[in-house]
Amino acid sequence: MGQKVNPNGIRLGINKTWSSRWFSKKNYTKLLHEDLNIKKFVEAKLKSASISKIIIERAAKKLRLTIFSSRPGIIIGKKGSDIENLKNVLTKMSNLQVFIDIKEVRKPEVDAKLVAENIAVQLEKRISFRRAMKKAIQSSMRLGAKGIKIVCSGRLGGSEIARTEKYHEGSVPLHTLRSDIDYATAKAETTYGICGIKVWINKGEILIKDPYGSEKNQVEQGSVR
Repeated sequence: MGQKVNPNGIRLGINKTWSSRWFSKKNYTKLLHEDLNIKKFVEAKLKSASISKIIIERAAKKLRLTIFSSRPGIIIGKKGSDIENLKNVLTKMSNLQVFIDIKEVRKPEVDAKLVAENIAVQLEKRISFRRAMKKAIQSSMRLGAKGIKIVCSGRLGGSEIARTEKYHEGSVPLHTLRSDIDYATAKAETTYGICGIKVWINKGEILIKDPYGSEKNQVEQGSVR
């Protein structure tokens, strides 16, 4: 079987960069696990806020959290009460002064993580997997994606034997490193078992070697503000 490398990992340092942005000589393992716990906690607490990604930056007793979400109002809460509560909890978790920035994902249809999670939610609501996949592809292509590929695996439609279904439209060149490929996975916990969803979205090409190129592209295209 052909094995595929993670498109995000292979592009690190070319047109993508790390989601944890700090350096430490001594406590590297401790800080990395702390980052993972923070991300896991925030994603679980704000599950309904459609979080695309979380960036963590550290500098001398300070921690800055940048949350990319298509529904920032849910994170902020009434008069900013929810974001203050979140800040207090994270301060206790990390023993650092926490700052939270929220960036709105204005085009969730071309964000792989949000597309995958949207399909997962539909599968859990017993909506036909073919309908969910085709609708996601149409929306992405309409809003400017150069190509999209979706793979769903598991007991789709309640079938006795697990199988894999693929849908593909446009160009998704995984070997072309200058291509800005967004990749994400999600899982749907259906009554028949867990179904896995993988999404690849091609957002165009970044011709200059720039680790922040993918993020700049999102801002230029108006998909993030």
